[in-house]
Amino acid sequence: MITAGLTGGIGSGKSTVAKVFNSLGVPVYNADSEAKKMYDIHSSLLDDIRKKVSPDVFDENGKLDKKKLAEAIFSDKDKLKAINGLVHPLVKKDFINWQKKHSGVNFIILESAILFESGFNTACDTVITVFMPEELRIQRLRERDRKNRADIEKIIASQISEEEKMKRSDYVIKNDEVELIIPQVLALNDILSKSVESKIKEVNAGDHSK
Repeated sequence: MITAGLTGGIGSGKSTVAKVFNSLGVPVYNADSEAKKMYDIHSSLLDDIRKKVSPDVFDENGKLDKKKLAEAIFSDKDKLKAINGLVHPLVKKDFINWQKKHSGVNFIILESAILFESGFNTACDTVITVFMPEELRIQRLRERDRKNRADIEKIIASQISEEEKMKRSDYVIKNDEVELIIPQVLALNDILSKSVESKIKEVNAGDHSK
């Protein structure tokens, strides 16, 4: 089985690509979505956030205000590092358990906007980056999420550049309103499936030679 990391900056269309892979029968683990669930699953995580990030990200009833948390971490690199240090180990453990449940398939997708920043890329055999020009990403996010430009730019600044992601990736899917996404995903799905089949044949040939 191959684990393919799927990444791309905020607004790049990464989740759309993941949905296409999933429609082809490829299991997808969305690390970003699962990370958000950790706040509800692990009560001790909230205590750690109060101590290591800020007590100000909780409302008057003691409930975590995720909007305040996002504002805090994207404005302060130390707070971002602290929250990542708390959440990422929990997500990695959850992913390993999920991965074991899908051991019978050819390949799986580990989707994460911060695949390299979190170190999740070390759990992958190959990495795919979805690329969209920054100005187009900002435009789409302003229309989709009604975010202002300054907030979007803060999030973009907290992630490594698209150029760096592409350098560190094995494959790039372009989402630039010129090239179509689906044909690129279909081609990549074929490449990865054949890669797994080739590895299986190599293993079987090695077993027979003993």
